[in-house]
Amino acid sequence: MRATLPDRADTANRPAFLFRGQPELTVEASPLPIDVPTVQLSLCCPSDRSDKPHLPVRGDLAHIGLAGRYFVPHYAVPMPHVVKATAMLRGAGKAGGDELRTLAAGEVFDVLDMAGGWAWGQAKSDLLVGYVELTAIEAVA
Repeated sequence: MRATLPDRADTANRPAFLFRGQPELTVEASPLPIDVPTVQLSLCCPSDRSDKPHLPVRGDLAHIGLAGRYFVPHYAVPMPHVVKATAMLRGAGKAGGDELRTLAAGEVFDVLDMAGGWAWGQAKSDLLVGYVELTAIEAVA
């Protein structure tokens, strides 16, 4: 059986997700503002990585604000977290990763990914990208 894309607006707004006992979540009802490009996106040249320490993009994931400029399999909306106590921002998600700088208590760190006890994201103050231990941060209420 071959899947096809909907060709009518009413068909296109069918529920995107169905959860038992929850209201339907359609593309129109999405809680995030979605800016859908009206032109065809295409790759024109290699990605510019000249500002890599401040560029929230990896081979598998990038900040949602970079969609359309950097091609990766997934884009993430930053989740603001606050540093609970002084913590080290590292270049890799491991204790032996290069030390980039110290994050001060109370500093905001925008998390884009969490895995293996580490959060990958961007420090809000200087936009430096790196990893911080999950135990050192907590979600902003």
